[in-house]
Amino acid sequence: MLMDRQRTDGWSRREFLGGLVLAGAAGLLGLKPESLAVEPPPETTTIRLAHFGATCTAPQHVAEDFLKAEGFTEVQYVKTQLASRTHDSLALGELDIDIRTIGLLTTWVDSGDPIVILGGVHTGCYELFGTGQVRTIRDLKGKTVAVPVQGGAHQIFLSSMLAYIGLNPGKDIKWVTHPWADTMRLLAEGKIDAYLGFPPEPQELREKQIGHVVVNTTLDRPWSQYFCCMVAGNREFVRQHPVATKRALRAILKAIDVCALQPEHAAHVVVDKGFTQRYDYALQVMKDIPYGKWAEYNPEDTVRFYALRLREAEIIKSSPQNIITEGTDWRFLNEL
Repeated sequence: MLMDRQRTDGWSRREFLGGLVLAGAAGLLGLKPESLAVEPPPETTTIRLAHFGATCTAPQHVAEDFLKAEGFTEVQYVKTQLASRTHDSLALGELDIDIRTIGLLTTWVDSGDPIVILGGVHTGCYELFGTGQVRTIRDLKGKTVAVPVQGGAHQIFLSSMLAYIGLNPGKDIKWVTHPWADTMRLLAEGKIDAYLGFPPEPQELREKQIGHVVVNTTLDRPWSQYFCCMVAGNREFVRQHPVATKRALRAILKAIDVCALQPEHAAHVVVDKGFTQRYDYALQVMKDIPYGKWAEYNPEDTVRFYALRLREAEIIKSSPQNIITEGTDWRFLNEL
């Protein structure tokens, strides 16, 4: 069965990835042809990424073969705790490169954590679901919103949305913490008013007809105009291993294009590797998220936009420019 699932439109997994490596070498994946000139080997042949269940971060899972083609002989996927403002494996040095939400990355930079944002991955992915009393973001004032962890990606992202329309997330919302299974039940029973989910949560809510979509950040402005997930590195790893960082970023960019060009293949990869269970959910995510637009948006604009929103929400203290200065490094992306 695994062998069958690794077939994609008549191509084997090895043939498919080999073809994409060649396409990348020809400069057909949005990368500059000159970026593939002879480079020194990576300073380390081991790289650690997160083993995480968010389907929208599929490129870092799809990237394994590309990472090996870049000279990494040992690609490790590390199981991590659910990230929050005060805890993350990337900042702690347990991971080298990772895909994370821009909200969490911004709060870590603001806190002085040793992470650096390297580039954008995709727009969209988050969806706000509500009960019948919630038709707009403004309707959340005074309502109860569930999150899986206080200070996590769900809460921070929704806080930026609230601040954008003038609500105070610290005063105008009643936040409650529940695991995913309880959140679905409570939303269905109307005991909570809203939940901001990321894949595969929106797909499951729609299938079970729980709540309704209030905001779809893949489609609705201004959220659809900015990256929601970005590639970041541990600062010490980036400083000590610049060649490895560039090679890892290139592998992830190629993997992003796989998600855009061959969604069926990408969906099979994340399921086969155990990053998510439902192939139909994974395929829907690959088709819905505009992975192919990673080169069309300016990652610095995204950092500036969300830093301003989170400062308005009183979640961070740094100015957008300080976040950009202290927490971004675009040289690798520009070289590619």
